[in-house]
Amino acid sequence: MAGLNFGDVLDTAPPGSAQARALRAQRQAEPAPPEHTPALSTAAATTIHQQPQVDVTVIELDKKGRPRSSGTVLMSPRYKDGVVVPVDGNLHTTAVRYRLWDTGQWDAGNGQGTTDTVPGRENAPLDFMEPYPASIIKLMVGFGIMQLVDKGAINLSDTYAYTPTKPSDRCEGATTRTIGEYFDRMITISDNGATCSLIKVMHEHGGVDWLNQRFQDIGLEMLQLKGTDPANGDWSDYVTMSSLDTAKLLALIDGVPGRAWTAPNGEPVTSNVLSASSREFFMKELGDQGWNNVLSTTNYCGYSYPAQGMPQRISQRWIGADGTVTVNNDPTDGKYVHPVQPCQDAAEVTFAHKTGLTAFAAGDAGIVHSLPGKPKRDYIIVAFSNLGWRYIDTNRPMDPPVQPAVNRTEKFAKLGRAMDAYEAGR
Repeated sequence: MAGLNFGDVLDTAPPGSAQARALRAQRQAEPAPPEHTPALSTAAATTIHQQPQVDVTVIELDKKGRPRSSGTVLMSPRYKDGVVVPVDGNLHTTAVRYRLWDTGQWDAGNGQGTTDTVPGRENAPLDFMEPYPASIIKLMVGFGIMQLVDKGAINLSDTYAYTPTKPSDRCEGATTRTIGEYFDRMITISDNGATCSLIKVMHEHGGVDWLNQRFQDIGLEMLQLKGTDPANGDWSDYVTMSSLDTAKLLALIDGVPGRAWTAPNGEPVTSNVLSASSREFFMKELGDQGWNNVLSTTNYCGYSYPAQGMPQRISQRWIGADGTVTVNNDPTDGKYVHPVQPCQDAAEVTFAHKTGLTAFAAGDAGIVHSLPGKPKRDYIIVAFSNLGWRYIDTNRPMDPPVQPAVNRTEKFAKLGRAMDAYEAGR
């Protein structure tokens, strides 16, 4: 991670600029489709003024899907070269005083947050303001919905009429779809309106407060879906996730035979927190993710930029007759111009994952399994950062522009490639 030089990206909205003031007037949470790139001028771009916040976890899995080892690294102005987080046998840490993300505090306060997200950590040796998770929060929503399915409160085939009683820039107007259709749109194309609909479903069944308590009970303290609005299902800047707890959640979704870890009350935590059918459905949806452009960049196959990420075989769902990828039938933001078959042929892994992007955040979280006949590796990788579309690489092509626009640093693609090569050689 240190070798990737995260601190040399360009900031198109440097502190004190008119661009920065305009961004601070917006909500941190994304109001627009995830691949929409606002028109920020690169003329004012300067090298980022301090080491960005980066939080990465890898959990290696044995051949049965059980966690066998893990590593978590944090980077920030305080930890410029990165710091390894101590983790115990339960894949748990009390060594980090996690703080709630605040862009203004990061810009002006040397990356130092002021609001604790987990109580009782005042004496922790590490202090870290966790980046906003952006659309990766949809993993939490998906888990909550599948819990309701398993309880019999709802069915994926149920038709739901979403009728918000309060307007929201992020949430769409009234819609009617099945629960399964909303879920599919939320995960595969990162549809914010579908997410609002499902959060509203959860509120109508008492599922949001229950979900937040459930995460605490099974030792995932940093997974907090807080500040959601029952009137429309919108969410707030108070949602939090850490890479470690997100990776643990993904391990449960992937399926861990027997005890995965021990809960704070001493009870074993197992993948039975979801039924086998719910895990299977969740994994299929994550495998159909359309935005393969952070840790993996197969969508950009054939481009000289961005760099190739992990060698992922993507879902055939988005590949047209001409061999190119179009996500959600969107010719503006979701149309890639080069055929992806060369990268499909060279692929070595599947990557069931969810990406996230705002001006203030970029990340990816998913489960990697090797394809038949390829070097064996099974692992989970999660990366959170504040390097959203506000920041660009010094080598990003400007003329002619890359289409669709690359609105995140390619450093995460390089990280995904390097990490996968390391796991393939283990």
